Amino acid sequence: MEEILNLKYALDTLYFLMMGAFVMWMAAGFSMLEAGLVRAKNTTEILTKNVALYSIACIMYMLVGYNLMYPGDAVNSFWPGISFLLGAENDPATVLSVTGDEWYSGSYYSGRSDFFFQVVFVATAMSIVSGSVAERMKLWPFLAFCVVLTGFIYPIQGFWKWGGGFLDAMGFSDFAGSGVVHLTGATAALAGVWLVGARKGKYGKDGKIHALPGANLPLATLGTFILWLGWFGFNGGSELVISNVSEANAVAAVFVNTNAAAVGGVIAALLTAKVVLGRADLTMVLNGALAGLVSITAEPLMPSPLTATLIGAVGGVIVVLSVLALDRIRIDDPVGAISVHGVAGIWGLVAVPITNSDASLLTQLTGAGVIFLFVLVASLITWMVIKALFGLRVSEEEEYRGVDVSECGLEAYPEFTKNPKTQ
Repeated sequence: MEEILNLKYALDTLYFLMMGAFVMWMAAGFSMLEAGLVRAKNTTEILTKNVALYSIACIMYMLVGYNLMYPGDAVNSFWPGISFLLGAENDPATVLSVTGDEWYSGSYYSGRSDFFFQVVFVATAMSIVSGSVAERMKLWPFLAFCVVLTGFIYPIQGFWKWGGGFLDAMGFSDFAGSGVVHLTGATAALAGVWLVGARKGKYGKDGKIHALPGANLPLATLGTFILWLGWFGFNGGSELVISNVSEANAVAAVFVNTNAAAVGGVIAALLTAKVVLGRADLTMVLNGALAGLVSITAEPLMPSPLTATLIGAVGGVIVVLSVLALDRIRIDDPVGAISVHGVAGIWGLVAVPITNSDASLLTQLTGAGVIFLFVLVASLITWMVIKALFGLRVSEEEEYRGVDVSECGLEAYPEFTKNPKTQ
């Protein structure tokens, strides 16, 4: 029995860590995607944001966020209480003392592996924000918001579902985070976009929408494929264990359905763009893949592969229409993150009852509404305080020259810029 428990513990811990590493690699995907969809003069700053936000997220979640989200003994189902730093690792003697059938059905893995898997999720939520406010927001106010979102806002609403809070008690279902992660990040982004305003030249006085094309679509495509790969860890790792036949089969089903939803999103976005825009718009296709992935994240286990494809396809249609609709109401999102992670995230939550009979549509809508309202209000307050203290937006001249120069003093593509000293 002891040998079996040792092996089970080691296998599930290794699986958890590897899936966490997959999700960590999504930070590279967000970096490449956003660097490809912004203009060349803003590339260095967006890359700096992505490296820094990941690091801040890891520190804040270690200091306070993890214990907020998983408090053990919460004050109540709404407020988890607050404590600092990580607790002790699992005691080997305690794990090996398990007897009977509990060793087979229980989830036994390193406590540190659980933290690692969770911390890369909070970094993902913050990565969603960076692209939406790109090209006009100051670097340091953005990083100040990162401290609050990753240390407090994200963990509190995460506790309500994954930490055993009131949403979990209601029966709200969100397997891997269409709401807890993606809707949270998109809502925080929406609040930031509202307050910082649109990029100069994006919208004309006559109501005309001006395209501001990204600098590097090959890079954006690479970023999408990296995110696609990382999503297997995102959804697959959320099964938590793999050390028995039923769990191994479940993980395989999650992988297949995750991929099926992504390809459904691609094809649907491609066709929708052709019908609506008259062209095969690559940026819409890339967002279609991501919208399909977000859509299946709330329930990647229960659907059949065909149903997962259809769920992803609906996400692909929705994201194209949402990107166009947000532009019409002058919400300037350079990478389409609010549509991909917010609108498709809500669809993913709503779609859960289609294949999971234990979930109800009313409960899913309630959960989505609670997450949206809490994160929106908390984010608006945070953004407004930061705006009052430091300001959010660079000057008009700095925006014209590009935030790479004003915020980082370094250009991403210096060979494309004429330097009078070398002419």
